[in-house]
Amino acid sequence: MRPSSLLAALLACGVAGAQTTSLPSFEGQVIYQVMPDRFADGNPDNNAGVNVDDPRAWHGGDLPGLTGKLDYIRTLGATAVWLTPVYQQQPVNTSGTAAYHGYWPADFQNVDPHFGTLADLGTFVKTAHDGGLKILLDQVINHYGYEAAAVKLRPTWFTTDAECQASTEKDIDCPLSGLPNLKQSNPEVRDLLLANDDFWRAQGVDAFRYDAIKHVERPFLTTLFARDRAAGTWTLGEWYGADSDTVAEWQQAGLDSLFLFSLQGAMKNAVMNGQGLGSVAAIVAGQQKLARPGEVALFLDNHDLPRFAQGSLFEDVGQAGMKYGLRALMTLRGVPVIWQGTEIAMRGGSDPDNRRQMRFETQWTPEEKAVYDVARDAIAVRKASLALSRGTLSLLPLPDAQAGDLMLFTRDVNGQRVLAAWHNGKARQTYSLKLAGLGLKAGDLGAVKSLFAGQDAKLSVKGGYLHLSLPPQDAAAFTLP
Repeated sequence: MRPSSLLAALLACGVAGAQTTSLPSFEGQVIYQVMPDRFADGNPDNNAGVNVDDPRAWHGGDLPGLTGKLDYIRTLGATAVWLTPVYQQQPVNTSGTAAYHGYWPADFQNVDPHFGTLADLGTFVKTAHDGGLKILLDQVINHYGYEAAAVKLRPTWFTTDAECQASTEKDIDCPLSGLPNLKQSNPEVRDLLLANDDFWRAQGVDAFRYDAIKHVERPFLTTLFARDRAAGTWTLGEWYGADSDTVAEWQQAGLDSLFLFSLQGAMKNAVMNGQGLGSVAAIVAGQQKLARPGEVALFLDNHDLPRFAQGSLFEDVGQAGMKYGLRALMTLRGVPVIWQGTEIAMRGGSDPDNRRQMRFETQWTPEEKAVYDVARDAIAVRKASLALSRGTLSLLPLPDAQAGDLMLFTRDVNGQRVLAAWHNGKARQTYSLKLAGLGLKAGDLGAVKSLFAGQDAKLSVKGGYLHLSLPPQDAAAFTLP
């Protein structure tokens, strides 16, 4: 089914009409993503098969370890924790890789012994909630693990090779990476997956991140999202490579949020590869046409992509770029998502190198600590500013001569206004721009420093001109009256 016909079908089902009521929202939240096996080991007694020297083996991280590190996450400034799946996994390796990541489920309603027990999950959820953190749990709805018992016990639950070959919807009817592909149209499968949501909601989970929705039958997703919305559960979907049009389509279909992959790619190209800010500006402008731009998930890297800092061969350049990227991310409209280790500019190439063991304060270099300090400050600045955390975004037009190296936009809410300035130039630069040309109104204003600590960036307004003094390759934010 083409996107246009899909949208028409969903509208006919009345899902879009639900948006007229109060909707679940994560606007104003900052999400910290954790892969429990690679985070912290709190119980060495559940370390069967652990080999920390093998990037494809279990490393021993578990729910007790994560619970013990919640203060670290809160101190960074995050307000929600996203866990990759903690289901019971297939018990054996496939192609030399263990199911440490959680995406090869065997039992959707139990915790894998490597991660702990359901009681451990309950302790984690209560401790997180008591500390003011929301819980976002990864849900697999497309497949079972390669070696899960259900594959042989329930063959009618899965698409066959013949069905894949005959299908005109290959993404939906064919296996993703060879994984046993569920038929969500099968009533038993449908009921199982819907019951899974109810089961984990009953454990206290606040929101769901749905894996690989591009590969899941659409009518099932319509039902799933409507049930989540009725339960007040915020939903975040992963459509690998999604752009603003994809986000718009699925928000209209009843999903609260998607990851904006196109913005991540454009930011990496601009920040790490010096390709200019034009592509970033175009995507940011398009984002404002969404029904719910404040819900879109924004990120620099995740467990499926090479690390943002890996964009440079040189570690110091990667760390400088990460400081720029973190500050820039915290000025945008949407829901920032920080993958564990991003806050210290952890490096790593493709999977599994991008899933290195998390390291904490006593293991950091001074340079990593400096990146962390920028991350923590940038998050604090965003949370302290209602305009940055929840305000509308207005991109300011710039002369062609400046548009490659400079991007300006305002964030506004309830009379509060912040001007964000991204500077991609390789040297410090002063800009004097006519307010009228920017479409900006502001009275004369003496020198104002950036909201970000330790940053030598200044703004002033005089005689109808905006004057900016900006350091190279960095993002700044200024309060405007």
